[in-house]
Parts: sequence; structure tokens; C-alpha cells
Amino acid sequence: MSTAVDPRLLEILVCPLCKGALVYRKEAGELICKADRLAYPIKDGIPVMLEDDARKLDPAEEVAG
Repeated sequence: MSTAVDPRLLEILVCPLCKGALVYRKEAGELICKADRLAYPIKDGIPVMLEDDARKLDPAEEVAG
């Protein structure tokens, strides 16, 4: 399964809830919203930007970027 995302797409994507910037975690295959503490999965190179599919970040999980 490929998690590579087109860099041009990463430049324009924002969190669907707060419209804030996202942090790309290539190794985890996720886009992270620091404000909402959600991790949106990337499936087959396509970000799944649905709140219901997002993973809630653990309170101790560090979000760098």
C-alpha cells in the first residue's frame, strides 16, 4: 500500500473541521491536525479527510512539525 501523496496536494489540504494546517507523517501514512488532535489516514496515496475515519491522538502523543 502506497502512502505517498502529491506534494502539490499537501500544499492546499487543510483540516476539514478547523481549516488549519496539516502535518504530513509519511512514515505513519497520516495527516495530522494539531489543533483538533486528529490524524487523517492516507489510503493508496489519497488522504481520507473524513472526521469519522480520523484517529484521535493520544494526549501523550507528540505532534512535531
